[in-house]
Amino acid sequence: MHDSSSTIARLMAETLTGNLSRRQVFRRAAALGVSAPLVSMLMRAGAAAAQESGAANTIPAPDQLADLGLPDLSGKEISIILGADGPVAPWEEAAVQTFSDVTGCKVTRIAGPESATERLAQYQQLLAAQSSDVDVMTIDVIWPGILASHAVDLTDAMKANKSTYFERIVQNNTVNGILVGIPWYTDAGILYYRTDLLEKYGIENPPATWDDLETAAQTIIDGERAENPDFQGFVWQGGAYEGLTCNALEWQVSNGGGVIVEEDLTVSVNNPQAIASFERARGWVGGISPEGVTTYKEEDARGVWQAGNAAFMRNWPYAYSLGQDPDSVIANKFDVTLVPKGDGDGAQHADCLGGWQMMVSKYSKAPEAATELARFMCSAPIQKAFAIDQSRLPTIPDLYDDADILEANPFFGRLKDVFLGGAVARPSTVTADLYNEVSTAYFTAVNEILTGQAEAAPRVEQLAKEIEGIVAEL
Repeated sequence: MHDSSSTIARLMAETLTGNLSRRQVFRRAAALGVSAPLVSMLMRAGAAAAQESGAANTIPAPDQLADLGLPDLSGKEISIILGADGPVAPWEEAAVQTFSDVTGCKVTRIAGPESATERLAQYQQLLAAQSSDVDVMTIDVIWPGILASHAVDLTDAMKANKSTYFERIVQNNTVNGILVGIPWYTDAGILYYRTDLLEKYGIENPPATWDDLETAAQTIIDGERAENPDFQGFVWQGGAYEGLTCNALEWQVSNGGGVIVEEDLTVSVNNPQAIASFERARGWVGGISPEGVTTYKEEDARGVWQAGNAAFMRNWPYAYSLGQDPDSVIANKFDVTLVPKGDGDGAQHADCLGGWQMMVSKYSKAPEAATELARFMCSAPIQKAFAIDQSRLPTIPDLYDDADILEANPFFGRLKDVFLGGAVARPSTVTADLYNEVSTAYFTAVNEILTGQAEAAPRVEQLAKEIEGIVAEL
């Protein structure tokens, strides 16, 4: 153990200068006869030391960040709500520690709830009380209109980064002339598929339509369950939370069923194509998808997928780097493509736009330090490290042409046009601060259809009336 620990310690020391990525550490260790599981254990055990040194993986060392012009903030103390505790937590800890090393500001990372719905409720409670307990918070792409009245204007801070961000996201984050949040990373729903299993069962191409996916998933299930009774065809996010709104909107739009609420505030969800898309998904439950998928969030789906127990998965890009870890049983056995489309009039590929922003609370007692942290986390060097190490999609277009990022995530190059041309957005702008009510009504109804508690057509008719009542308040 001592020899192995020393080997990994030497390799990790090289990561501090940016000379080695986490993936390269695994490769070097394997060449030295150190097993992948042991490497993982030692890397986790050494995470605290990496954070104290101010960097982990490809996060630049403090002396490499002089161009950001960060001020001396010695004596300041701030807190930030970042992701839920899980695979990304050590990276986030290392990033905020690097900020502390550069500026002298003490930063406390607070884990946020995994469920976006629960996180928004937490934020609203804190902000309604004008609490100064949290200085910086990561906010979903759909929340600027909801939280704008509690936010510091970050327009000048974003400009100080001297980078061009995706204009569509900047516009989304701008409410009444105030930049509510600096774009941190963006997202789009994508379809993961097992390349080895497609080849094994003679399936030439990844599914382009939902019909293709159903056929391929069933074919693979029929073959795999003989040896693995737990094998599933397709896993996704079916729990009653915001993630289901993303999935269901993709089904609906991909089948030509509109976007729930149109730009002119017309409630369009009650139409045959939308209803048919929900009925199709209901048919997956207990068929190509497990019964329990109606409770799944992102990590639930990834757990099944990364254990090698699914042929297809709908998820966000973050799962790519995790699946490619050398100790993953599916490493180098999968790829990604666009979310399939339906067969209704106006059918199209519909990848739901996601992503997170850095917002500074107007109730912070250290707004300068909080603003500098938000700027730092959204800067090009940190976004680059986040992309390489955690497969997070940058919000700076130029980074999609970066050779290091494309080496780590070859599929990123195919997504640049999605964000320039427009992935499918949830109707958060048009419904403003009432979006959460619209989304809650939507995912509740869809979950009831998926679980068999309600028939699709009458439940969607009821849903349309609920949303019309909400929209009438605008």
